[in-house]
Amino acid sequence: MKKLAMRQAYGAEVLFKAENFPITGSFKLRGALSKLTTQLAEERLITASSGDHGIEAAFASRALSKSLIVVLPAKLERIKSYGVDVILHGTETGLAEQHAQQLVASRDYSYISPYNDIDIIAGQGTIGLEIIEQCNKVDNVFISMGGGGLISGVGSVFKAFSPRTKVYGIAAVNSKALAASVAAGRAVETEHLPTLAEAVAGGIDGDTITLPLATSMIGHIIECEEEDVLETLEALSFDENMIVKDSAALALAGFNKVAQARDLTGQTNVVLLCGANVGPDIIRKAIYSSKES
Repeated sequence: MKKLAMRQAYGAEVLFKAENFPITGSFKLRGALSKLTTQLAEERLITASSGDHGIEAAFASRALSKSLIVVLPAKLERIKSYGVDVILHGTETGLAEQHAQQLVASRDYSYISPYNDIDIIAGQGTIGLEIIEQCNKVDNVFISMGGGGLISGVGSVFKAFSPRTKVYGIAAVNSKALAASVAAGRAVETEHLPTLAEAVAGGIDGDTITLPLATSMIGHIIECEEEDVLETLEALSFDENMIVKDSAALALAGFNKVAQARDLTGQTNVVLLCGANVGPDIIRKAIYSSKES
């Protein structure tokens, strides 16, 4: 893990679990490999994704010689390059997921959810095992929240092996279905406004297993505004020389909010940077934001 320059500002040890360096640029390769290794060779597999999950599932399918269909809301040549079949449907990931599930109901497919799947969650949980192996103690861990596969997997490991560690779930104010559902104690629909942290945007399945898991794992939920994410993207680019995904910056933005409100002196904090697949428009916003300030 990488130590951060910002530890001097907050008087705390701050570490990155840098999942922005895998060959495919995202933590989701772990879950995809975990899931596809459990599937029979003759099974017809289908999934839906706006980016990372589709990339990782496509990469894993090629590595494991499994056939796969990916339903996308927009064309993504990188996914097609791995040799999978692509179906374009809808304007956002939620609609693509619904279409994929409709195809499962009408044909003989096995659906691979980006988050609502125990094998996917188990794969993401290996991140938690690596953190515990590399750190003598972790006081706080900061994890961005989308569908909940990541925080459920990593949180489960900390609950089992390091229950003293506080797990912070970081949500985007503009799209916070899981955070609102945890607060309500049931799956709820929320308004979804445009957000820089587009990887965590969208709703959750009404029966998702991540809701009870996340509810039992998360100690605190922190909600971040768009400017928080943009400022963190800028800081990571210029201060840490790292280009990361919007949802990775969201996790660090959450840490910043906690560090500004609480005394973390002497505590060891791990911020999970979940990926590096970020579009040029978002990078451009971060750079121009820096110039304007």
